[in-house]
Amino acid sequence: MKLTEIINNKKPTLSFEVFPPKTDSVFETVKVATEEIAKLKPAFMSVTYGAGGGTSRYTLEIAKDIEEKYQVPTLAHLTCVSSTKETVRTRIKEIREAGLENIMALRGDLTPELEKSDRATWDYRHAVDLIRDIKEVDENICIGGACYPEIHPESANQAEDIRYLKEKVEAGCSFLTTQMFFDNNLLYNFLYKIREAGIEVPIVAGIMPITNANQVDRAIKLSGSFMPQRFKSLVDKFGDSPAAMKQAGIAYATDQIIDLLANGVNHIHVYSMNKPDVAAKIQSNLSEIIS
Repeated sequence: MKLTEIINNKKPTLSFEVFPPKTDSVFETVKVATEEIAKLKPAFMSVTYGAGGGTSRYTLEIAKDIEEKYQVPTLAHLTCVSSTKETVRTRIKEIREAGLENIMALRGDLTPELEKSDRATWDYRHAVDLIRDIKEVDENICIGGACYPEIHPESANQAEDIRYLKEKVEAGCSFLTTQMFFDNNLLYNFLYKIREAGIEVPIVAGIMPITNANQVDRAIKLSGSFMPQRFKSLVDKFGDSPAAMKQAGIAYATDQIIDLLANGVNHIHVYSMNKPDVAAKIQSNLSEIIS
């Protein structure tokens, strides 16, 4: 099923993100975790793609397993920054041959080696280049893209960032999923600006439940996210107690989601980090709100 059939509907949805294993030795453990989340019957699940395509085979296997066993639509991530056009086109064909219809098109994170390399030699420098190639290989694929409510780390300013975002939509993105954020007002402001710029595709809000204090620094490093004082106080108070921090982090994420839904943001994507218990608790907290 194409995700546009779900996301273009105004009915609220809850979806989850999982990641594939890095090695064969943990494949079964990861597979079990992803299947436990699939049993919750979310609107869809996304499956990430390791840096440099190192887990591409696992991405496909996990996504296919979820769809075939649990009939949960999946969104297979595909990154391009360290790949050749030939490799990327092969990956696209493999995704389609597996019966999958949805791709999350991303440039991908830059490794230290790539940071030092000559970008003029890259086959892909931006996600928009990947989106165009996906459309050229198969125009029927449903393509999702990423957006940054707090500005992409490499953009000079938000106006520039939104111009590039519009290019991605015009190239073929059917919907956009946000990077994690912890202050809903940042998203509301961002939505106003992109609508003013003529970007009309659905926006899926990405929420990261911070369930242990060690995740905070990593979240800031990955996304540059602004941490509101309310959230900092939560970490200061409960960070030394794993059980309390987990409960507080889930409560904070749930509160964010309820506020988003109350303000017309109908599609929520939880970065569940292969944690079925966290996904299940958030879903349970919303049982009468998203049903």
